[in-house]
Amino acid sequence: MEGKFNRSDAGQNQSSLSLSYEAAIDAISSTITRRKRVDSTNVANEFLIMFEYLKILELEDSLSKLKVIHVAGTKGKGSTCAFSESILRACGFRTGLFTSPHLIDLCERYRIDGLEISQEKFLANFWWCWDRLKDNCTKDVPMPNYFRLLTLVAFKIFTSEKVDVVILEVGLGGKYDATNAVKSPIVCGISSLGFDHMEILGNTLSQIAGEKAGIFKPGVPAITVPQPEEAMKVLQDTASHLSIPLQLASPLDATTLRGLKLSLAGDHQYINAGLAVALCRTWLSSTGHSDLLESVDDDRYIPKPFIKGLVTTNFPGRSQVIPDPYTRSYQQHSEGEAGNGDAGELCFYLDGAHSPESMEECAKWFSQAIKKEKQSISEAREVFNETENGYSSLLPDLEQQFHSKENFSNNSKQILIFNCMAERDPRLLLPRLFHTCALHGVHFNGAFFVPNQLSFNQVGSSLTPAATGSPNVNLSWQLTLQRTWENIIRGGKDSDQKIGSSCPEMPPPCDILLNDSSQENCPNTKDHTFSAVMPSLPETLRWLRKCVQKNHSLRIQVLVTGSLHLIGDVLRMLKKCP
Repeated sequence: MEGKFNRSDAGQNQSSLSLSYEAAIDAISSTITRRKRVDSTNVANEFLIMFEYLKILELEDSLSKLKVIHVAGTKGKGSTCAFSESILRACGFRTGLFTSPHLIDLCERYRIDGLEISQEKFLANFWWCWDRLKDNCTKDVPMPNYFRLLTLVAFKIFTSEKVDVVILEVGLGGKYDATNAVKSPIVCGISSLGFDHMEILGNTLSQIAGEKAGIFKPGVPAITVPQPEEAMKVLQDTASHLSIPLQLASPLDATTLRGLKLSLAGDHQYINAGLAVALCRTWLSSTGHSDLLESVDDDRYIPKPFIKGLVTTNFPGRSQVIPDPYTRSYQQHSEGEAGNGDAGELCFYLDGAHSPESMEECAKWFSQAIKKEKQSISEAREVFNETENGYSSLLPDLEQQFHSKENFSNNSKQILIFNCMAERDPRLLLPRLFHTCALHGVHFNGAFFVPNQLSFNQVGSSLTPAATGSPNVNLSWQLTLQRTWENIIRGGKDSDQKIGSSCPEMPPPCDILLNDSSQENCPNTKDHTFSAVMPSLPETLRWLRKCVQKNHSLRIQVLVTGSLHLIGDVLRMLKKCP
């Protein structure tokens, strides 16, 4: 996008606001480079340009006054930031939160007091930065790339909003990440480390840990969680070299929540919550607010505002369960027309896991969620039996509810929708997912491999229509994912025989979910299974909805994982439903 944007009438009506936002999205999209990440040369020199941008925007002084919690890590850093923001907001502070990536709309990256920033506020700050950068950038100091630009906008937003605390999630790595332009945070945190972005960060845990530890600063306390020995040594050595303490935060003891539960599901979230509690304790102590910690001898005790924050944290796309609104609407319409619903149930389980370790945690969470639903059916059966013996007046209603649930339980199918970036190795991701689920008694009846909806150079927003299937879409990567999956379900034995459909124009018939007959081609699965490459996500959702509409006793539980971009695509489509 060239030149300045005329904002004289922006915000006067929805139409002008939409035009301004679309123009901003176009401008931001123009900063996305098509260079592969492995081409990142002279990263140290490129990182130093961030300080030139801060000079241009005259943000150096105001940025230095922000009281920042800075968090890096391979997995869990976003959840840790979300927990931390929620805790300190519950303590009465005005909070600013910057996370990435966004799932549906760019404004999701910026939260003030727990709420996504408005488009009006985003536009005012974005164009303020954009115009000054456009006027002052040179050949030696070119326009910032995508993530640096969004980070600069975050700095501008938080300084303008005069927040009490800023929680910054590192985008990639740490040492040369745009967020590391903050020279003096109050406290730094490192969440669980593992293998991811190895083309940039290195092929060993030591190298990866070294990049993450790059956010450590002299005089700034650092906190981490239990790590693999190789990674922990690097963190300890870095902290020792800087003469700073490195605290080890234990996973949160569930009993400290006093009967309540973390709002983010999954056992791994107790690790992230433990880190968040430690970060917030240190932030309060370092900023003169120790009185809020309610000094108690028991180290496991946490103040009531901390509990409130932990049980009310909102972070979409992580261990999130969403019933399909389209199917619900269809059921309600059918009940109104015919007196009873004639569709089954369709439910999505969303988790943006994209590393081997997080894939395993995702599989545990999904398996536990399936198990809990089965247990609720068993409990409903006990209630029904007791009522049948003693409370016959309530029997008709309970009978209808119970048999409806039991039918779903007896005819529940688990489906996988998967995609991941080409930089990641599906041979490291899919086996962890498959075998962990199988270990917990969950066997997928089918798997779909789909491309992302938005092209590489699109930012994506609520204004960006999701693409539909195109005959020209390149599905070679999805075919690779399918071959990897089929090899896994055969126990590592390659075979020319196909299960399901690898032809995008020929999705499997819905009846395949009702056919549990032949298992001879799938010795490691409980039921007959299939896999298919689909040309688009909309096609996949239409197929699933068609299945539950054809069979009112069918319950399809769909795990969507492998990419936060894929999660965003699903959320965007579900949001459009009535």
